[in-house]
Order: sequence, then structure tokens, then C-alpha cells
Amino acid sequence: MKSPSEAAAIPPASSLPADTFCPQSRRRFVLIAAILASALGFIDGSVLAIATPAIRVDLGASLAEAQWISNAYALTLSALILAGGAAGDRFGLRRAFVAGIVLFVAASLACAVAPNPAVLIAFRSLQGIGAAIMVPGSLAIIAKAYPKKERGRAIGIWAAASALTTALGPVLGGLVLSAFGDGIWRAIFAINLPLGLVSIYLLLAKVPADAPTEKRSLDLGGAGLATLAFGALAYGLTSMSDKGEGLISGPSIAVGGVLLIAFIVFERRQREPMIDLSLFRIGAFAGANVATFFLYFALSANLFYLPMLLIAGWGLSAAEVGFIFLPLSALIALLSGPVGQWSDRIGPRFPIASGSLVVAVAFAGLALLAYAGIHNFWMGVFPMMALMGIGMALVVSPLSTAIMTAVEDKDTGAASGINNAVSRIGGLIAVAAMGSLAAGVYAAVLNGGAGIPGFGEPAPAGLAPDLDAARLAASDVAFAAVALVTALLCLLSAIVAWTTVSGERLPWSRGSENPQS
Repeated sequence: MKSPSEAAAIPPASSLPADTFCPQSRRRFVLIAAILASALGFIDGSVLAIATPAIRVDLGASLAEAQWISNAYALTLSALILAGGAAGDRFGLRRAFVAGIVLFVAASLACAVAPNPAVLIAFRSLQGIGAAIMVPGSLAIIAKAYPKKERGRAIGIWAAASALTTALGPVLGGLVLSAFGDGIWRAIFAINLPLGLVSIYLLLAKVPADAPTEKRSLDLGGAGLATLAFGALAYGLTSMSDKGEGLISGPSIAVGGVLLIAFIVFERRQREPMIDLSLFRIGAFAGANVATFFLYFALSANLFYLPMLLIAGWGLSAAEVGFIFLPLSALIALLSGPVGQWSDRIGPRFPIASGSLVVAVAFAGLALLAYAGIHNFWMGVFPMMALMGIGMALVVSPLSTAIMTAVEDKDTGAASGINNAVSRIGGLIAVAAMGSLAAGVYAAVLNGGAGIPGFGEPAPAGLAPDLDAARLAASDVAFAAVALVTALLCLLSAIVAWTTVSGERLPWSRGSENPQS
């Protein structure tokens, strides 16, 4: 799922020249290549949640390994995305973009043939490195190829196509998984090959090379420290759900905290830091990022663990569960424009706070449904997901506006990149921490029941009915705990937004009071 700043990102000023490097006849190839490359990341991210139960069955992955199949990608992407964006300025956008796609596709093919969870996790981390270069490059190369008067329309087409792939990817993926069985999950990664090859061909054969705009430092030291810090934190939180490694969770979290402090100190001393920490001295910017972290923590946790409950717990098909992502993507795509205009007129504070409250109600509803054992997808879960989609549609555009307007114009690119990274770090920590919560509650409810699979594992054939009923009840309570915690975090996000984000209308909207203006 796209972060707020990714949905309405503004590339760094250095990548927005007055003149374009690309002739008019070649610009459509840039747009097509960017759309295809963006689809790689969006499809992988959303479909993987639907495919996780199948991957666990096919590879025999534990809950902790399933968490790392998601988090290995999120870790390298979130830690390196700012350095990846700088690579486009340093080496040229086309060159960096192609390199990111090549690495992403090569790692995807390795994921498709992975024989065990450890190999899959290793190549997912490489996928994340490729995505850290590819994701910021897709929008930046559009902005650099199109002149200002045409740029808005091109970015609008890119955003609409991205929303379509994000919405339909899980639906189509679920249908394929249901039709062909668990082993077909490998095709999710293999499909990246033709999409990637077409993108690479268009970029190399149809698009001229652009000149590097500036010799920016990539701050690889900061990127390495960030990767180690968040990796140690995620490892410690994930280990709490693993019976064999629970004793090392505390030391891992402590090491992660120390490395995070070292990263902050390192960045403060850099001449060209990966993250401009001085921006966090601005109250509105810091508050909007805290609200982003809480909200995307909650969103990522539910989108990762809810499919596990529905498929492995309730026994629903992947085809049916694939529809839970549809209202979220569709409503954001349909409502973000009108909500953005509304936010311009009244200020971003109320839309962000009210949207966060709506999401909190949706997650509280999911918690109530699960705790009460109401196993109705279309009349229970799906309406809550639609409500969540409405809430997120109220948040995404105003949150981007709040981030951009909190800083000076020269800092909007840095602010957008930081907010993008914050949303992804929130998702990384969420998958790690909430898995431990779910596993702990699940074990406590079962009270050490023997012969029962772990949380999120499908029931084996021949499991006794009483054990299956206990497994289902424990799964419901475990997910209810996750949903309740995330509902509280969304409430906290609303409070932070209300107390820190500006409630004033934006200067360019003042004329909107006159219907004829």
C-alpha cells in the first residue's frame, strides 16, 4: 500500500528542471515504463499478504519466518529509499531506474525458485534494495521527462494506473491461488520478469539518457546504520513470537536502540545527511510524521494478519479474501482528489483527525467481530474494510499536504522522502511486533494445547474437531488483540494530528469562497 507521500509525492527540486531531457515523441515510453515498474512493487506488496498462508504450507515456514518474508523486503526498502532517491541525482535517473528494475527482477526470479524460507527471506531483502532505487525513480523520471505544463497530467495517469494495479492485484492473485493451489505463489514473483523486461527495453531503447543533476552523497554509512538499527529492532520483536529464540529478543531490541541513537548522531554530523533531522524541529512536520507512523503501523498490521486469520483460521478461499484490499485502493483513488480540495479549503487538521478516527472505528469493529466469533466475510469483514478505506481516503491527501506545507519550498522533496520512509518503517515494526502479540495471545488462550498448529497456520487434514474449534477460537482472540491495539493507535494518531497539524486553510484556497473565482 502506498504511503501518503508516495500517493502525492514531490520529487526533489534538483530533479525538476525547467527543460526536459526527453523529446515529446519519447515521453509516452517513460510513462509506460514507470507504470510497469511501479506495478512490480505494488503487486508484490499487496498479493504477498494473500499468498502468505500458501507460502507457509508449501515451504513449512513458521510465523516468525513468515514475518521475515515480509519484513526483509520492508527493512531494506525503508532504510535505503532515501539513498536510492539520491542515486538518481548522482548517476542519472534513467541509469539508476534501470539498475533498480534489474536488481528487483533478478531477486524476484530467485524468490520464485526459493527452496526454503531462509533463501526466500535473503532474496526478499535484495528485492527491497532494488525497490529502494526503483520506487523513487518511477515518479522522478516522469517529473524530469515532462515539462511543467504537462507534468500534472502525466503524474495523474501514473497515479490512476498505480491505483488500478494495487486494487486488482490481490483480487487476481487470490483467484489464481484458489484455482491452481498453494504452489502457484511462485508465479507472483515470476510475473515480474516480463513486466520488468518491457520496462527495461523501453527505457534503454526508446528513452535518451539524462545527465546527472548533482554529485550528491549517497550517505551509505547512514543507510547501513539505519538498516542495522531497524533490523535489530525487528529481529528482537519478531523473536518474541519464536519459542526457540525468545531469550534473545531483549538484547536484540537493546542493540537496535543503541544503533538507532548512533544513526541519529551520525546523521547530525554529516554534511549531506540521508535524513535532515532539523526538519523534526518543526512541530507540524514532526506531528504529521508521528501520526503517519501510528496510522501505517495499524494499517500494515491488519493487512498482514487479517488474511492469515481469514484463510488459515476461517478457511476462506484466497479468491474471496483477495477482495479485502479492493475498497481501500478504490476509495483512495476515487476520493483523494475531492478530499484534497476540501482539505485546501479548511486545512488538513480535521480531515486527518477525522479519517484516523474512522479507521480506528473500522479496526475496533474487526476486533469485535473476531472476538465474538462472527465469521461473516461479506456482511462483517468487508464493510469494515470499506469503512477503513473511507477513513484512509480522508487521510492520504491531507497528510501529504500537511507534510509539504510544514516545511519551506526547498525542503519539500526531503520532507516527502522522510514521510515515505516513516510510513514504511511503521509497517516494518508493525509486522514484527503484532506477530509476537498474536502468537502470545494465541498460546495463552490454548494454554499449551498439544497437536494444534500455530497462529496463521492452516489446520492439517484429520485434526480432531475439538482441537480445530480450539484453534479457531484462539485465532479469533489473537487477531482481536491485534485489531484492538491498532484501533487505539489510530485514535492516538487522530489526537496527535489534531494537536500538531495546522487547522488553517491554505493560502491558494482563499479565493474558493467566491463561487465564481
